[in-house]
Amino acid sequence: MKLHLSDHSGLNMFSGYGEGYVAVNQVRYTDNMIVLPNQLIEHWQADSISRLGMEHFEALLAVQPEIILLGTGTSLQFPDVSLMRMILSRGIGFEVMDTQATCRTYNILSSEGRHVAAAILI
Repeated sequence: MKLHLSDHSGLNMFSGYGEGYVAVNQVRYTDNMIVLPNQLIEHWQADSISRLGMEHFEALLAVQPEIILLGTGTSLQFPDVSLMRMILSRGIGFEVMDTQATCRTYNILSSEGRHVAAAILI
């Protein structure tokens, strides 16, 4: 699916998504990644929802986003509850949703000027 957005010059925005990919600023990515309004972290080393740990979020937590959106692929899957608690205990919001919903929600929050991060499992 292609997303059409108003002008948000300088911000990383999802411009599309589909089976096995997301597009950010019209560039297609097929590897897990982290998207922030002003930074992309390609080749995020998370390999599955069941193996996610704090070590996968350390670089992201260092930039102190207001909220992390975790996109879990084509279906909604939850990481271990202890991981969610550790992130929330740092005062950072943490929402889990399928990747399509993550892309849409990220675009809305980012366009509102929120310091949001999307962690995407393709």
